[in-house]
This record gives sequence, structure tokens and C-alpha cells, in this order.
Amino acid sequence: MDMGRESRWEKDAMTVEIVFALVTAVVLAGVVFAVAWTLVQALDLSGSAEKRVLVVGALLGAVAGVWRLVRVLLRFDRQRRMGH
Repeated sequence: MDMGRESRWEKDAMTVEIVFALVTAVVLAGVVFAVAWTLVQALDLSGSAEKRVLVVGALLGAVAGVWRLVRVLLRFDRQRRMGH
């Protein structure tokens, strides 16, 4: 085995982890936005209040998605460096 080069298995594991991180980040962002949309519907908001709640929901969803993506990838990198 060539030291310093990743095996095919390691490359496949990285690909799977990246896809997992992306999918879960998108799902989390969607759930956060759906909560904001549900709030708008439940409270029967309209006009600028509706727009503000949806914009805040979109921003919070984006932040949550990026947080999830970074967290999963950092955890994977830490485990990979430990040899797991």
C-alpha cells in the first residue's frame, strides 16, 4: 500500500459522508423553513409580517443547514484522523 495515498475504500467513504452531510443539511434547512411557513399559515399573517417571518425562516434554515454540513464533515475528519 502506498502511504500518503487514500485507498479506494477511503475515497468511497468520503463521498458517502459528503452526500450524507449535504442531504441532511438540506433536510434540516427545509424543516426550519417549513416551521416558519407553518407559523405564517397558523397565525394567518399577511403583508410585511408574512414576508419577515419567511425571510427569517429562510435565513435560520440556511444557517442550520450550513451548521449541520460543517458539523458532520468535521466529525468525519476527526474520526478518519483517529483511524476509525
